[in-house]
Amino acid sequence: MQTRLSRRDLLKTISVAAVGSQIPLAAAAATDAPKKSLRGVFIILNTPFAATGEVAWADLEREVTFVERGGCSGIVWPQGSSGVTTLTTAERLRGMEVLANAVRGTRLTLVIGVQGKDTSEMLEYTAKANALNVDAVIAMPPTTGNSLDDYRRYFRALGGATTRPVFVQTSGGAKNLYPSVELIVDLAREFPHMAYVKEESDPLVPRMRAEIAARPTLKGIFGASLGTGWLYEMRLGLDGIITGMGMYADLMGRIWDMHERGRHDEVRDAYSKFLLMRNLNDSIPGTDLYVMKMRGVFSTTVRRTTAPTAGAPAKLTEVTPNFEDVKEIEFRFAALKPYLSQ
Repeated sequence: MQTRLSRRDLLKTISVAAVGSQIPLAAAAATDAPKKSLRGVFIILNTPFAATGEVAWADLEREVTFVERGGCSGIVWPQGSSGVTTLTTAERLRGMEVLANAVRGTRLTLVIGVQGKDTSEMLEYTAKANALNVDAVIAMPPTTGNSLDDYRRYFRALGGATTRPVFVQTSGGAKNLYPSVELIVDLAREFPHMAYVKEESDPLVPRMRAEIAARPTLKGIFGASLGTGWLYEMRLGLDGIITGMGMYADLMGRIWDMHERGRHDEVRDAYSKFLLMRNLNDSIPGTDLYVMKMRGVFSTTVRRTTAPTAGAPAKLTEVTPNFEDVKEIEFRFAALKPYLSQ
C-alpha cells in the first residue's frame, strides 16, 4: 500500500534532510508561503522600561495592541529603535516569547530581529524564532564583519537556517560597510525566501531604484530611516516601511491606506504634519518617547543608555521636557488629530 505524504509532512522531511546534510533550506522555503501580509507599515516596537530599569513587559504588550488598532500590517522587534544593544540575551529571548503570545489571534505579522555580532549569535536567535513559529525574521549585518564576503557568509547561514521570509537590513553592521544591492539580489536568487530588504543606506534612492528593478527576484522593498523619506519612497513604488514610529502608529497606518487609495494630496498633508513632529526631536530630544507616554502606551519615559551586566545595572536616562517644551509638543501634535484614530 502506497502512503501519501501531506504537504506539512513533506516540508518536515525536506527540512530534516537539509539540516542533516548541511544543505541550505531554500528548496523548502520556496514552497513555504508567508502566513500574513508582508506589505504596508511595519512598526519597530520601542522597548519600554520601568523606573528601575527592567523591561516593562506589560507596556510592550500594550504597544502591540496600539499598533494593531492603528491599522498597521506588522511589528518588528528588537531592532535599533528597540534599543537592541541595551538588551541582554535573556531579555531578547523572553521578548520573543512575549510577542509571539501577544500577536496570537491578531492580524499582525510578527517579524523577529535575529541579528548577532557574529554568525553563531545570529543562529541562536534564529533557532528561537523558528521554535516560536514567527511569521518572518530580519537581521542587520554582523558588526564583526570586515568585508562583503563576511556578510555573504553570515546571510547565507541565515538563509539556510530558516524557511520563513527573511528581511535583509542594510544598516547596523560594521562601520561604513553596507551590503551591496548585488549581494542582496544574489542572496534572494539563492534563497527565494530571503527576498525582502529594509533599505536605509546611501546612496538611498539609487539603491531603491536598483532593488525595484530586481523584481520579482526581490519580493519586498521597504524604506526605513524613521520615516524621513517615506513620501518619496511611496511614490517610487516601495512595498512599505519598517519604522520605529510606533507612537504615531495610527497616523502611519492612515497614511499608507490613503496612499493605497490614491488620495495623494491627503497623504502629502498628513506626511508634512508628521515631519513637524519628527524634526521636533532635534530641538526637544526624547519627544517621541514623551508622546508614547502622553498617548497612554508607556508608563514611563525611562530609557537605557547601556545594557545591564553581571557587575553593573543598566545606565538610565529619563525624558523630562519642561513647560515650554510640552507646549510645543502639544501644539504640533494637535495638527495630527484629524488623521488619528486613537
